Amino acid sequence: MKDKYSPKLIKKVKLTTFYEDTENLRALIGILEKGKKLAQLNVILKYLSFVPVMKSVETNAKGLDKSIFNKDDELSDSGLNTLIKNGVFEAFNVVVSRFGEIDSVEDNLPKLSYLQEIAYNSIVTQFKEKDTILLHGITGSGKTEVYIKLIQQVLESGSQVLYLLPEIALTTQILQRLRVVFGEKVGIYHSKFSDNERVEVWQGIAEGKFSFVVGVRSAIFLPFDNLGLIIVDEEHENSYKQFDPAPRYHARDVAMVLAKKHNAKVLLGSATPAIDSYYNAKNGKYGFVEMTSRFGDTELPDIQLLDTRLAKKQQQLKGEYTEELLAEIEANLVKKQQTLLFQNRRGFSPYLECEDCGWAAMCYQCDVSLTYHYKDKQLRCHYCGHHEEIPKTCPACGSAKVRTKGFGTEKVEDDLTLRFPTAKIARMDMDTTRSKTAFQTLINEVESGEVDMLVGTQMVSKGLDFEKVSLVCIFDADRMIHYPDFRSGEKAFQLLTQVAGRAGRRSTKGKVLIQTNNPGNEMLLKIKNNDYIGMYEKEIKEREKYNYPPFSRLIHLTLKHQDQNICQKAAEELAKSLEIQLGKARVLGPEKPVIDRIRDRFLFEILIKLEKGVNLKNVKEFVREQMTNISISKTYKNIQVIVDVDYVG
Repeated sequence: MKDKYSPKLIKKVKLTTFYEDTENLRALIGILEKGKKLAQLNVILKYLSFVPVMKSVETNAKGLDKSIFNKDDELSDSGLNTLIKNGVFEAFNVVVSRFGEIDSVEDNLPKLSYLQEIAYNSIVTQFKEKDTILLHGITGSGKTEVYIKLIQQVLESGSQVLYLLPEIALTTQILQRLRVVFGEKVGIYHSKFSDNERVEVWQGIAEGKFSFVVGVRSAIFLPFDNLGLIIVDEEHENSYKQFDPAPRYHARDVAMVLAKKHNAKVLLGSATPAIDSYYNAKNGKYGFVEMTSRFGDTELPDIQLLDTRLAKKQQQLKGEYTEELLAEIEANLVKKQQTLLFQNRRGFSPYLECEDCGWAAMCYQCDVSLTYHYKDKQLRCHYCGHHEEIPKTCPACGSAKVRTKGFGTEKVEDDLTLRFPTAKIARMDMDTTRSKTAFQTLINEVESGEVDMLVGTQMVSKGLDFEKVSLVCIFDADRMIHYPDFRSGEKAFQLLTQVAGRAGRRSTKGKVLIQTNNPGNEMLLKIKNNDYIGMYEKEIKEREKYNYPPFSRLIHLTLKHQDQNICQKAAEELAKSLEIQLGKARVLGPEKPVIDRIRDRFLFEILIKLEKGVNLKNVKEFVREQMTNISISKTYKNIQVIVDVDYVG
């Protein structure tokens, strides 16, 4: 039985050594012509049309894929088999990479600008004393070129490099740049790959074929044996955190543990660093390097806040769009520039609602509304995957006034298609990028100028670099800022700043339009002014006041059960047992989360807040013991307790 992880083999044929000689080959062709052995003659002529042996005998060594003969209806298998049997051709197998041909390697590394050279030298100098360095470079400052020079230096020393990226889409685009420099040394690893492709990378590292790997968070577990450098690009990204299923980890934190085992260095890079990382850098735990100017002195985009509440009051709101936003999109089309539209919600509409009785389509397994997907004519749950048909009338009162509420990327795409019928519009979200090649195809279309407008979720925010994108439009900024989480302000600043940074990355200055109900919001004004320091100082004061990371460690306990009462009682009992030793001030809850039922299981949460200096190991053992006591109790049979440590450091 063939091993499903066996290497990929290509069956090839080539002329035997005797027939590499031109005179011998011509004599054979003459014999076949006289004998009217056309089946064999056609095979040889087909081979020579692809492999010019008579002009260059060296071309015969690579041979020709056997499949090429099978594709030609005029050629018979018997003709090729006879030639192999008679010693004219020989068959052989070649092990090939599942990742396609590698581009040719250029000898010259990207030439660094004066400011990039300063940043590079500072990193090299600080690595002599610090194991981890934070590189804070604004969007478009050219951090990637600095990474490339550092990677080259480490590879020349004989060590391995791991380059972590938060999104598959970003992996796809940046890989093209890296392969030009590093060629076959580069391995790629992410979740869109098949098991065979992942095994090939795994074996390639173990056998020394790949000394440099580009991958998403799971690449941290590859079998490195001589790591010299780990780069965590866009280190602030939430995508590095594995929430579900287990193991629950943050790739940035695991990178530091892994680097310590290998005596390697870690470089964290971001235009909007995580507050925890910036705090550690400012307090001397990490090294710190800044890049405050865009590459080539390109200016940062102008950011404008559009008041949707005022526009609605003045009857200047067309659907979900202000008149000014639509005018800017049209002007950008005329200039033959590209526009990026960001809506961090996929689907056509977040929910359906009856205008007569207020009924809303809800998931029967989860405490969330079903999202309307127009093209598939379905209502879908984005938590459990449940989907159902769209009701023609309200199931509660029978009314035909069932309407969509709110809007997602699919509706934005549909609206723009109606408003700008001549424009080519594409969408980048989970629904359009499910296949392995979807990212590459979409990115190629945008880069080649085939796409006039790209609509997307947060996928479009993470380091993508498109030359002609000069306008960025952002919707639903208020919802991101006011999400109930102590990190919501930080995350909103990071996400919106990163999206804004996609505009005007070359010679044309970019423009960013943010639609909001409250243009006077403090966080939006900091985003408008690109004021990371102001955001950091505001957030760090609140974190210190209320004892949140980086001033504490958080342990989240989530209890799950099919019976709500049992789940609540178990959570209350667990919280009381924890309070006995840890104290009430450190144990918060239990409380219902924002979404308190997923996959037909009710949820309750307990938050343990530990100040720095507490022995975390002892606390973990105590918490584990209390969890065990709950889980083995007959009263709380089948209760599930999920543990997630929010901050490690």
